[in-house]
Amino acid sequence: MDIKSYMQNLGQNARTAASAMARASTRAKNDALTSLAHLLLQGGDGLAEANAQDIAKAQEAGLDAPMVDRLRLTDKVIATMAEGCEQLAAMPDPVGEITGVKRRPTGISVGQMRVPLGVFGMIYESRPNVTIEAASLAIKSGNACILRGGSEAIRSNLALWQLVRQALRITGLPAEAVQLVETTDRAAVGELITMPAHVDVIIPRGGKGLIERISSEARVPVIKHLDGNCHTYVDAEFDLDKALRVTENAKTQRYSPCNATESLLVHERAAARFLPAIGAIFAAKGVEMRCDAGAKAILAGLADARLVDATEADWGMEYLAPIISIKIVASLEEAIAHINHYGSHHTDAIITDHHANAMRFLREVDSSSVMVNASTRFADGFEYGLGAEIGISTDKIHARGPVGLEGLTSLKWVVLGDGHVRG
Repeated sequence: MDIKSYMQNLGQNARTAASAMARASTRAKNDALTSLAHLLLQGGDGLAEANAQDIAKAQEAGLDAPMVDRLRLTDKVIATMAEGCEQLAAMPDPVGEITGVKRRPTGISVGQMRVPLGVFGMIYESRPNVTIEAASLAIKSGNACILRGGSEAIRSNLALWQLVRQALRITGLPAEAVQLVETTDRAAVGELITMPAHVDVIIPRGGKGLIERISSEARVPVIKHLDGNCHTYVDAEFDLDKALRVTENAKTQRYSPCNATESLLVHERAAARFLPAIGAIFAAKGVEMRCDAGAKAILAGLADARLVDATEADWGMEYLAPIISIKIVASLEEAIAHINHYGSHHTDAIITDHHANAMRFLREVDSSSVMVNASTRFADGFEYGLGAEIGISTDKIHARGPVGLEGLTSLKWVVLGDGHVRG
């Protein structure tokens, strides 16, 4: 296969489809999404067989358990994808909305209109549900997209993509609005990120190595986050049951997502009461605890506890595994400074009964999502009511945090006059 020609053809098709999607009616886009939800729930043996083949290949290749877990299209995952499509269909259409209109002294009216970005390229690893999240958001936001999933999920992605194409055709929208790169040749990625004539933005979603490569080599803008080193901080004033429930969920509900807590900070006045209780939970679940000296001393007597001395590298580590770093801090100020220094600006949470401390944490922690008394696992477009997310952005321009519908649109200025001329 001539990869360059193949990718150029995808780009040309996407650009043509983007024009049609930009003018598509809200009803047509919503009908496509509800059709896709129905097709997902009726996916049948073909989808299940494709996913089973990917999982078998991944296990044969020796992928670790969290990576294999990301590949699974369980009934629950499929139902969540379908629900996301239906949620998007029920949401207001942002395209064409005009806001902030102000009358100027000259008589003209000036405002801003929300419009699609055009064509986005999505490069992602492992999770095949991203195919549906990206496709559904592209449809509702009036964009076209080119999707390049990981080789480990190629069969699942192809099966899901066929359902997307079917939904688009049913509702009279161009099937080329969502295209999947059908080759696993890595050269396709190099072409996709260097086609500014056909692609308006690139969104990488995967490991740090992938995202660093895309960011350094791309010739189009990139929406990204590099790490998910998320923190949970237990403050001096706290409710024990609440803190245990939230911290356990933040770390152990799933180990592989980027919004799982990787580092636990505990105020020195809370440590003696909280650490033995959460340590027992972690020990029972086989979570390795990489501790500073103070935390290790408190946890030392726990049966079956896997305790390791933390190194400097642990404070900035994204484990994506049953491992957590634990540090005792002397104050809220120290906790905030630690998070801003070692964190990845993704998601951080405080567990506290002190309102003023909660508000300080919200204001001063420099992350795209900051939470009070809630699990970091909520940092997700679906949970935020965005319908789905295309990824998480830790950049500070255009889009920040979970990127949903509005993150896939832009604003342009509109001027309304009646024969007005500038004097």
